[in-house]
Amino acid sequence: MAIKKLDSDIYKNSKYRICTRCIYDERIPKIYFDKEGVCNYCHMIDDFKEQYKTGTPEGKNTLLTIIDQIKKQGKNKKYDCVIGVSGGTDSSYLVVKAKEWGLRPLAVHYDNTWNTSIATENIRKVLGRLNVDLYTYVINNKEEDDLIKAFLKASVPDLDCATDIALAEILYRAANKFKVKYIFEGHSFTTEGISPLGTLYMDGKYIKSVHKIFGELPMNTYPNMDFWTFMKWILFKRIKKIRPLWYIKYSKQEAQKHLEEKYGWQYYGGHHLENRITAFHHSYYTPTKFGIDNRNNSLSASVREGLITRNEALRQYNEPPYIEPGLIDYFKKRLELDNEEFEKIMNLPKKTYRDYPTYKKRFEKLRPFFYFLAKANLVPMSFYIKYTSKSKA
Repeated sequence: MAIKKLDSDIYKNSKYRICTRCIYDERIPKIYFDKEGVCNYCHMIDDFKEQYKTGTPEGKNTLLTIIDQIKKQGKNKKYDCVIGVSGGTDSSYLVVKAKEWGLRPLAVHYDNTWNTSIATENIRKVLGRLNVDLYTYVINNKEEDDLIKAFLKASVPDLDCATDIALAEILYRAANKFKVKYIFEGHSFTTEGISPLGTLYMDGKYIKSVHKIFGELPMNTYPNMDFWTFMKWILFKRIKKIRPLWYIKYSKQEAQKHLEEKYGWQYYGGHHLENRITAFHHSYYTPTKFGIDNRNNSLSASVREGLITRNEALRQYNEPPYIEPGLIDYFKKRLELDNEEFEKIMNLPKKTYRDYPTYKKRFEKLRPFFYFLAKANLVPMSFYIKYTSKSKA
């Protein structure tokens, strides 16, 4: 199946209203515009900047206060925080910064067995140079592939959500094992934006329900996280999640340059491309089958930060996503899908998480509760906004 060029004249067509500040248009879920034509997602980013004082002395001081507290609570322990690492820019740079701040991090990696060699080498180079210990959890590769095939057959855009849930669970397990109360996440809303509400979704019940219908192998090694396990980590263990890049001035380009020059780190070609399943997911699967091209998140973020012009962002967005040579053939071969079966799966009627049992309604009912948890850094603020807002019917 050849990848479709995504509405190449979309922005020339007046029937689509586009934000006057970024490149989101009116087809984005739950979007609306103010009288100047600026979308609510741009205002959401502005609100985050104000709340976290991002890139200001006040924001930096707030983070340093948090770091001082982490050091006090981690006294006499081998580690005082855990950091999820993928070999990508943000997580690699965050490990570097943690060491600069005088912390003793434990790096945690969830190996879904689809890593590129570049990602694996990046982890080795950065952690080795900084003398940071690595805790790795590896899923059985047959189980992983069975989960991916289950989500393919479910015909939903959330193809790789199982990796994100597993990483979250492994981070909590590692923190608990070493009696650490803080998890650092390498997310930056200034460089990545915030995914549109309702575009992609994930939770442990969703994974379990899709696997029950379409999976063939038992999930013996997959580290799922159900609702009550989630509550255990945040309420009883009181493990907090901190996103340091939300407080400080952060440039992905400068971070990459620093990592390349000092650690021999290597760029892998684009956001999410350090892992082959996420690369297939974002570069081919969702754009081709669902018309969802998540490059608009980072491109819009770059426009807001003044790194590129809006016209340049639109030009890049109208070009087909980059696909690593051989990636689609590798995907089909690994999942043992012949061309006919692959085409059949790609042409199944499109569905969403709303077609399967999830925790979404429960999260919505508990919205005030999760707001309290977000303010206490027990869940990310983006979790509160994305998961507890009302779904479309």
